[in-house]
Formats: sequence, C-alpha cells, structure tokens
Amino acid sequence: MGTNDQRTRATKRTIRRAFTGLLRRKPIQSISVKELCASAGVSRGTFYAHYTGLYDLLGQLEEELMEAVRRGLSRLLEGPPEARSLLEVTAELFRTLGANADLCAMVLGPNGDKEFARRLVRLGREYFTEAYRLSFPQATPKQLGYYYAFVSSGCVGLLETWLGEGMATSAEEMAALAEGIMRDGMGFFQNRGER
Repeated sequence: MGTNDQRTRATKRTIRRAFTGLLRRKPIQSISVKELCASAGVSRGTFYAHYTGLYDLLGQLEEELMEAVRRGLSRLLEGPPEARSLLEVTAELFRTLGANADLCAMVLGPNGDKEFARRLVRLGREYFTEAYRLSFPQATPKQLGYYYAFVSSGCVGLLETWLGEGMATSAEEMAALAEGIMRDGMGFFQNRGER
C-alpha cells in the first residue's frame, strides 16, 4: 500500500510540475489535457485517475496553497500576542508563499487565477486585522477594514513582484519591507539606503 501511495504522490508531483511550467507560458484556456500529459510523460488515463480536468487540478493546487497559508497564520493566532505583530504575520505569509513558490508563481503570475488572489486577501483579513489592531490600537474597526483593503492590494503586488524576481530577497527582508511601508508609507524609504 505504501508503494502505491508513493507512486501516486510522485505521479501527482510530475503532473503538477508540468502544469505549473505550462501555466508560466500560457493561460489555462490554452492548455489541453493532451499537451499536459505529453509534457508530464503520463497517459491521459493516468491524469484522469487523479483529476476530472485541468480546472480540477488547478482547484486542488490552489486549495493546497490556501491550506498552507491558513496553517501558517493559524499558528500565530494560537500563540502569544507578541507573535501576532505585523512583522511576524507578514513574515509568516512570505515564508509560507516562498515555500510554495511554484504554486504561487502559477496562481499569482500573469496567467494565474485572479480569483485566487481575492481568496487569499479574504483569508488574510482575519489574521492581519488582529495584527493591525495590536499595531494601531486607536483605530476603529472601520478604519482597520479600509487599511486592510488598501494594504492587501499592495501586498499582492509586492508578492507578484517578489515571485517574478525569483524570490532573490529573503522572506524576512520582504516582510520587513512590507511592514515598513505599511507603517510609514513612502517615509520608510527616506531613511533607508538602497541595499
């Protein structure tokens, strides 16, 4: 039984790698199951043994990434309040997405699913609003909501840029950059030399 599980995982990894490679080059609408199977070196029967189609595969990969983000951020909420700082929550998000770079590049890249970015933003609302409340105790819930809407759009752009540059900057540095911009706006760059 363990051997079959290992084979199944290896086959799914192969299909996933081929799929992410194709999605980097073109949108899902331009990819056929036949092309994916040829790229992965598997038969159509093997593909359909695991997925009902390309959108099922995409949905499973997106859900896998959402679950990884959810797990990472949930650990912070269960911990002490200092673990919920804006920097820690942002760093955890970048670490989780960096550990799943192939999926992130696929779903947040130019041929990715824009609805996924919206789902990621909705998921982050609970975790980041708590961090904002700790960082900005004088803000009203409505103000925190507006702040989250503004900042989350910028963070999605920052993530897309980071992934597009091959994650050359560490997750911790990106989190510090994001936190600095969130706290100080453009003033963050006035006292910071280019590194």
